[in-house]
Amino acid sequence: MQRQIICVDMDAFFASVEQQSNPRLRGKPIAVIGSGGRTVVTTRSYEARRYGVKTGMNVYEAKRLCPEIIFVIGNNEKYTYTCSRLKEIYGRYSPEVEVYSIDEAFIDVTTTSHLFRGPLEIGKGIKQEVKEAFGITCTVGIGPNILIAKLVSDISKPDGLRWVKEEEVTELLEDLPVEELWGIGRHISERLALLGIKTCGQLARASAGLLRSKFGIIGERLKEMGMGICNRPVKVVEDEPKSIGHSMTLPKDIQDRAEIKGYLLQLCEMVCRRARAYGYNGRRVSLTIRLSDFRTFTHQRVMPYYTNHTHRVYNYVVGLLEASGLNAAVRLLGVSLSGLIKEEKTVPSLFEEFHREGLLYRAVDMINNKYGEFNTVWGPYLRSIRGSQVISPAWRPSGIRHVKVR
Repeated sequence: MQRQIICVDMDAFFASVEQQSNPRLRGKPIAVIGSGGRTVVTTRSYEARRYGVKTGMNVYEAKRLCPEIIFVIGNNEKYTYTCSRLKEIYGRYSPEVEVYSIDEAFIDVTTTSHLFRGPLEIGKGIKQEVKEAFGITCTVGIGPNILIAKLVSDISKPDGLRWVKEEEVTELLEDLPVEELWGIGRHISERLALLGIKTCGQLARASAGLLRSKFGIIGERLKEMGMGICNRPVKVVEDEPKSIGHSMTLPKDIQDRAEIKGYLLQLCEMVCRRARAYGYNGRRVSLTIRLSDFRTFTHQRVMPYYTNHTHRVYNYVVGLLEASGLNAAVRLLGVSLSGLIKEEKTVPSLFEEFHREGLLYRAVDMINNKYGEFNTVWGPYLRSIRGSQVISPAWRPSGIRHVKVR
């Protein structure tokens, strides 16, 4: 049975949601930005794209290209709510649904499409339901695997619907630039170009030995991608996480150590709270620092024990900060916990202090779960001001990548 994979990609998701919820924004060039003082464009409407406005631009660049642009501070609750509802729509057509990002999902309809008169009818049904429920559009790409389904959705935007069957893949890829394929970025495409490989057809015909010699273990994978081959399944259950992390762009560059530590405590609490919620302990802590000139450094240290206790992780993060010799203003801070194992696999501590700490953290988590995020906070955190709260594209409606938003 030929696999039938659907990729649903929302069109200018954040911007479309904002235009739908505020009729005065419809048909106008808008850009969704964060709440921080030096935020960047996270999504722009198709009206703004015509002027050359791109994701990642600062507001001054966007305004220069499009003087009429309207900046809208993103409302994360709208987007996460919509994403969760979208998953419910997808689930009506197949139980095999992977929410790949907040605005994109894969659906394996191989065994269910016959119930709905085929994958094209499923695509039409999804587009109609999304339009009726939210007043926004999406693009649906259908292919024999995830790689092709995503490619088809990318090249069919906006508001598109297309099905490329297995026997049509070779023709589709023949003259397609390699960088159009999901997973081939600028760096790899430049290295391929040095070998005279610029299209997917050329990549498919390239020697596997040559690709292995130049790219190592991924060489054969690149050749398969050029041929349109991808065996990655739709992941209904999220993979075991390798790390849990949070980063924050600060409202302004700061150099005061006490203020920096306040932000680090907040980040450690966000990381450890997720670890506790999903039953993980970690042993390796990482601190990422981005300076005002955008130089970025990451420092790591392995703790002598596994833990998800906020202040134990925080103490090691502060140690990394002190050891870094930092003497410049900071633009961004990030904290992550890795080397994860499930709590039930952790050797119980023989020290009563660890047990009491655990009970305290669980109590604080219960209060915040019931009455709202950061309703109860640690004292040093009060010195800091929350950074720009921009929802990550990797957000999920469930699982360890689910983060409560405000």
